[in-house]
Amino acid sequence: MNIFLKSAAAAALMIGTAGVQPAMAQSATGTLIQGLAIANLDAVVVNSNAFKTADQQRGVTYKPQIDRAEARRNQLEAQLKPLAEKFEKDRAAPNANQQALAQQAATIQQIQQQGQQELQNLIAPVAMSRAYVTEQVQDKLDQAIKNAMAKKKISLLIGPDAVLAVNNNAYNLNQDILNELNTLLPSAQLVPPTGWEPRELREARAQQAAAAGQQPAAAATTTTPPAGR
Repeated sequence: MNIFLKSAAAAALMIGTAGVQPAMAQSATGTLIQGLAIANLDAVVVNSNAFKTADQQRGVTYKPQIDRAEARRNQLEAQLKPLAEKFEKDRAAPNANQQALAQQAATIQQIQQQGQQELQNLIAPVAMSRAYVTEQVQDKLDQAIKNAMAKKKISLLIGPDAVLAVNNNAYNLNQDILNELNTLLPSAQLVPPTGWEPRELREARAQQAAAAGQQPAAAATTTTPPAGR
């Protein structure tokens, strides 16, 4: 039975992302199709100075949360290990009691699920910080793309998923966009302000509010009797 619980660092959305960031292809000389370029925007974001600096700072700023999560993970592993060993031993026994095994498995699964939720709660501030920094960078990305395209006279920019093959990096605009992004946003704020929520949540709340505002109006329309009655 697998009792693995993710480490606090892993659960914190790869606090140290060095070595696992999307690769940044370097610009190269070659014959270009005028006005065409390729860019990996995910790679540009995580390789920006603001993003990388924040990743380095996060491990220091949020060290207490990370340490608490790691300590709790170790406690959970220590709690689960003997339970899993007993489960395996009982399962290997002749004429194993299947009902008892099912109960043991359910107990282990419950502890695992509760433990993972507890770890996520402990490192939630770390995840929120990463989302906050990412959003700051993404907010400047559109302007960085426009600036880079204007300087290189690019009229069509496509992503790497749309490219089947290319024999060199002559069409790559990553570095140009990255340079513009680093100029627009040299650094990012690491700690979100009180009450901040990621854009996805804000947009979802706005949609719910808009839908709730439309429902009373719709109800009033359907319940108003025709004139003359």
